[in-house]
Amino acid sequence: MSALCDPPGAPGPPGPAPVTHGPAPLSAQELSQEIKAFLTGVDPVLGHQLSAREHARCGLLLLRSLPPARAAVLDHLRGVFDESVRAHLATLDESPVAGPPHLRPPPPSHVPAGGPGLEDVVQEVQQVLSEFIRANPKAWAPVISAWSIDLMGQLSSTYSGQHQRVPHATGSLNELLQLWMGCRATRTLMDIYVQCLSALIGSCPDACVDALLDTSVQHSPHFDWVVAHIGSSFPGTIISRVLSCGLKDFCVHGGAGSGAGGSGGGSSQTPSADPFPGSPAIPGEKRVPKIASVVGILGHLASRHGDSIRRELLRMFHDSLAGGTGGRSGDPSLQATVPFLLQLAVMSPALLGTVSGELVDCLKPPAVLSQLQQHLQGFPREELDNMLNLAVHLVSQASGAGAYRLLQFLVDTAMPASVITTQGLAVPDTVHALRNHVGELCGETLRLERKRFLWQHQLLGLLSVYTRPSCGPEALGHLLSRARSPEELSLATQLYAGLVVSLSGLLPLAFRSCLARVHAGTLQPPFTARFLRNLALLVGWEQQGGEGPAALGARFGESASAHLSDLAPLLLHPEEEVAEAAASLLAICPFPPEALSPSQLLGLVRAGVHRFFASLRLHGPPGVASASQLLLRLSQTCPAGLKAVLQLLVEGALHRGNTELFGGEVDGDNETLSIVTAPFASASLLDTNRRHTAAVPGPGGIWSVFHAGVIGRGLKPPKFVQSRNQQEVIYNTQSLLSLLVHCCSAPGGTECVACWGASTLSPEAAKAVAVTLVESVCPDAAGAELAWPPEEHARATVERDLRIGRRFREQPLLFELLKLVAAAPPALCYCSVLLRGLLAALLGHWEASRHPDTTHSPWHLEASCTLVAVMAEGSLLPPALGNMHEVFSQLAPFEVRLLLLSVWGFLREHGPLPQKFIFQSERGRFIRDFSREGGGEGGPHLAVLHSVLHRNIDRLGLFSGRFQAPLPSTLRQGT
Repeated sequence: MSALCDPPGAPGPPGPAPVTHGPAPLSAQELSQEIKAFLTGVDPVLGHQLSAREHARCGLLLLRSLPPARAAVLDHLRGVFDESVRAHLATLDESPVAGPPHLRPPPPSHVPAGGPGLEDVVQEVQQVLSEFIRANPKAWAPVISAWSIDLMGQLSSTYSGQHQRVPHATGSLNELLQLWMGCRATRTLMDIYVQCLSALIGSCPDACVDALLDTSVQHSPHFDWVVAHIGSSFPGTIISRVLSCGLKDFCVHGGAGSGAGGSGGGSSQTPSADPFPGSPAIPGEKRVPKIASVVGILGHLASRHGDSIRRELLRMFHDSLAGGTGGRSGDPSLQATVPFLLQLAVMSPALLGTVSGELVDCLKPPAVLSQLQQHLQGFPREELDNMLNLAVHLVSQASGAGAYRLLQFLVDTAMPASVITTQGLAVPDTVHALRNHVGELCGETLRLERKRFLWQHQLLGLLSVYTRPSCGPEALGHLLSRARSPEELSLATQLYAGLVVSLSGLLPLAFRSCLARVHAGTLQPPFTARFLRNLALLVGWEQQGGEGPAALGARFGESASAHLSDLAPLLLHPEEEVAEAAASLLAICPFPPEALSPSQLLGLVRAGVHRFFASLRLHGPPGVASASQLLLRLSQTCPAGLKAVLQLLVEGALHRGNTELFGGEVDGDNETLSIVTAPFASASLLDTNRRHTAAVPGPGGIWSVFHAGVIGRGLKPPKFVQSRNQQEVIYNTQSLLSLLVHCCSAPGGTECVACWGASTLSPEAAKAVAVTLVESVCPDAAGAELAWPPEEHARATVERDLRIGRRFREQPLLFELLKLVAAAPPALCYCSVLLRGLLAALLGHWEASRHPDTTHSPWHLEASCTLVAVMAEGSLLPPALGNMHEVFSQLAPFEVRLLLLSVWGFLREHGPLPQKFIFQSERGRFIRDFSREGGGEGGPHLAVLHSVLHRNIDRLGLFSGRFQAPLPSTLRQGT
């Protein structure tokens, strides 16, 4: 009977059938009748044809009573399950309603009776096989699992696409899984396989997993739903055993790179591992490598169980290294692990992405690399070359966040740098993966470590050419903003030289992107300052005729000139190094060929003036070179630019925040007034006015109460004077005046600017300074009449005169600015209101002074001398009157007042009007001929001076020659 049921050469049964609570054991005669009925399909007693249900139950009875018949019975049960699936799908095709089985209507009457009736037989099959598995799992689980998994594969392939209710395998995996798990037959097969796997999971589940791999190879992709369900149920076991079985098959078949597993041709003579060759396994299937199935199964599990797959792959890698050198290892699977993992990564980018991140970390310890080197020593040279090619291919295919880490690991490990090659790197995946790491790559390149930076620099060029949009502008911007030395800066010029041919508009894009980052605040101030300084260095190199980066400097100069409106705000940057770097760039940056718009010009001038005073405050005169050069260039662009520069410079110098730079007093009117009046809160201006309604306005009247102090409370306390070194004040003043002189210099006269010669200063520029002085010191008198009024008129302007005198005392810079204006006649005429106010204030002081000499009022003495000297320099006084200040220090206060009154009288008769000046071409300046004005040499106004000299003849006799009017003959000869 055994010979009838088992195929030739099959080994003996694993053991008797388990003892069950089913029917009683059959006698030999009954058993013979059951065998005959099973083989013929006819009832031996009644002689009729057995139904599908009766035939299946006959087979189950033989399976219980005659174990050697299991192969034939299991093969017959395939048809039972196939008929059940066909009936289930026919029911779905006829049903207009889709959904779970319990919600569908009953099957139509024409469906074969055997179909739905087989469900109880399917249930009986599950019960019998479950009893066998529970009774002897080691013997029955491998056989039953192989049968059930292979049957599921056949059913999935057979009915895929043949019925409208069965979706295509390439469609939704969830729909396919719901369909097959809704069928009683396939769900039963799945439960049987899961029971087998659960029974062997603690001992040796390789047989179950091996069957799963075989079926997956043969029936994929229709079989994917089975893999997805089983993998989700046993992720840890399936992942580890699938990899283990795949590795064993890789060794047997001699896969790519596995030279340690023996010859691939010998696998065809290897006897089948199945103890029951009569089972439905096909021997030829063993010849098909299972690595493709391993890739497919792990690919299904990677989305939800990526961490488990990564841990298992890394565990296999470390276990293979711990096994020793490949050539001396006794276990072929350990030697084949590295080639196997490489082949997996090549076939599955998903697995490569899963493991690439942590692979870099596990390779970083030197001990691991040393073990890997020892492990690969036993491989033949050909196989090492194959694995190297695979590794290079994988590196080029790396993408995502792990690509840059992998590249950094290779660069750090590849020492010396001569072993680094560029073959295989120009691959789109790698290029696009490194696109987001351009900044880090630029930082590594600028470290200039050995020779590796040359390769990194080539990689930057590669990325710039092959990425879309190109990262060339970004890379160039990073290099320019991070270079800290000429050697590092040369990398930017070299990158530009390599890309200028293939990338159009590279520099404008780089400049625009960097400025956008600056204004957005994403570029840190140190990098912003470095970017601007490097640009200034390149532009300056080009202007000096340097070689190498000259072309880049010229191009960047053009780009910078097109973005002056964006660069100007950087002069106001809160970080000092950024503002100073911007000034250095703009000082040498070429202006656009077309004229600057008024808004651009005024914005640059305002920012440049602010930068000038900020640098003067923080760094002193040596730090204003860039700002001075920028303002000088702006003043030369057009007349409007000159006027704006001069006006803002003068206004800025006289501003209360900058007065102390030039020796001025801090404006503390509000503070001192509040201090004075704080203890006397009862003081009322209204009450004071009521008590002085009959007072006549005058220098000591109510209108000057807040100039001198509070009535009844005494004078104001003196203002606080900033304690700044006198040498520093002189140095600051000379820096400002030097800039003003250079701006006011007439064309062609710049060679003598140091001497302030009249021929070097433009009268129009000096006039702009004079007008700005009047507007800054006394705005209400701007545009006043230039003619000199009588001395009595000063009583009506006493408040304005006092204010002007106070400003001159608080800001000594005003005298220096007057000297500058006086050097370019007739510009001083436009300061007439200031001169008149200051002279009136000095007259008032000397009239009130009761000291025997002028040395007790040092400031007023110096102011009187300077005022007369300035008016003489500006040709408002003739030489004889203009020299009187030389004797002021030797006179009494009343005598000084008399001489100043004579000056007032002269200016009243000979007003300071510009039309009295004529241009003398041979001297290149405007001059005033006093001899043609009638008494313009001094005449009667010198009588007071001569009287004072006669009264002090003992001390001033030597000065008498300085105050003689020229003879008429001399005047005629001079003319």
